[in-house]
Amino acid sequence: MTFFVLAVFTATYAGMALGRFPGLRIDRTGIALVALIVLLAGGAVHTSEIAGAIDFPTLFILFGLMILSAQFAAAGFYDWCALRVATARRSPLVLLAVTVAVSGGLSAVLANDVVVFAMTPMLCVGLKGRGLDPRPYLIALAGAANAGSAATLIGNPQNIVIGQVGGLDFWQFAGACGVPALFGLVCVFVTVALIWRGRLTVGGLSLDDVPLPQLDRWQLGKALLATFALLAMFGTAMPHEIGVLLIAGAMLISRQLGSRDMIGMVDWHLLVLFACLFSINFALKQTGLPADAVAYLAAAGLLPDSLAVMAPLSVLASNTIGNVPAVVLLLAVWHQPPEGALYGLALLSTLAGNLMILGSLANIIVVERAQSMGVRLGFVEHARCGIPMTLASLAFACLWLWGTGLMPLK
Repeated sequence: MTFFVLAVFTATYAGMALGRFPGLRIDRTGIALVALIVLLAGGAVHTSEIAGAIDFPTLFILFGLMILSAQFAAAGFYDWCALRVATARRSPLVLLAVTVAVSGGLSAVLANDVVVFAMTPMLCVGLKGRGLDPRPYLIALAGAANAGSAATLIGNPQNIVIGQVGGLDFWQFAGACGVPALFGLVCVFVTVALIWRGRLTVGGLSLDDVPLPQLDRWQLGKALLATFALLAMFGTAMPHEIGVLLIAGAMLISRQLGSRDMIGMVDWHLLVLFACLFSINFALKQTGLPADAVAYLAAAGLLPDSLAVMAPLSVLASNTIGNVPAVVLLLAVWHQPPEGALYGLALLSTLAGNLMILGSLANIIVVERAQSMGVRLGFVEHARCGIPMTLASLAFACLWLWGTGLMPLK
């Protein structure tokens, strides 16, 4: 049975690294779901154990934040922001800075994947309407979404998992990770501006060709009030998942927006992926292999509780199997990591996601959504900016974690 579980586990995370299996139209969520079905059929895990394997508070937080983001989307906020940025009567360099600031700021509180999913199409439309090449702005959009999301516990899925496992305080986390995240935004702007210098030019098309979408100010006000209320709840003793669910419930009570429509905007694929990965990791844990591996690494001094191990591990894992699966896997086998290591894992795994397109889901979303709008962002084009911005932001993050005493160097 151990060999069977290990084989399924290995195939699953190989699929995570590839994104799909050659010749098949099955994505990461499909791979994880099929793997769980195989484990159930093989008797490696039982249906009665699934509920205990899944970290429901994490799923509740993800679900609640998606409902809150759906409220912003229903108000037309994301489309409005994207087109306001793209059509503003400013120089291309200023537009790049605004793109970084808006993407990073929104991603810190509304989850980076949702932000880039909503903003990418309208940003392409607005930039093309101005005669600008959308590619550098799309790289900045994705890079800033990743960097900005590192600042808070709700900025991205992996941070949510880390916060739940470690029972971390929202505002303490922001204090520990906010400065490196801000520096990461600076790295994104400077890198894209330098790499694409001379090509951030205006083609001379009329801004009037791109009408701004309608913004429902009442629904936007409701969303903003809910966001402020949520941030206030994070400063209380109320469990994070309860606070997020309360906000989600309030968003579903509306005279104008149908609850079916709001719930339909939830990224159910991501929730299914999380549930399946939790269950697959549980099956591996039952074999005893993870405990043996952690004991061996501890004896060899190779646990990721130091920057010398955590930094290269984050870069490698985030750009192979992806930062979300990597964090879920690591925390499934590494029991009671130090609090400082959790801050380091959140920061480094998120910033490392900017290295390559496959490093984070936000990157992939931007590339796929842009392609649907007729804009092709290639692997090499992204890497030319992704590699320097990642190395610079990771170097600062490591210095910050070491300088503040959160993590030792070795």
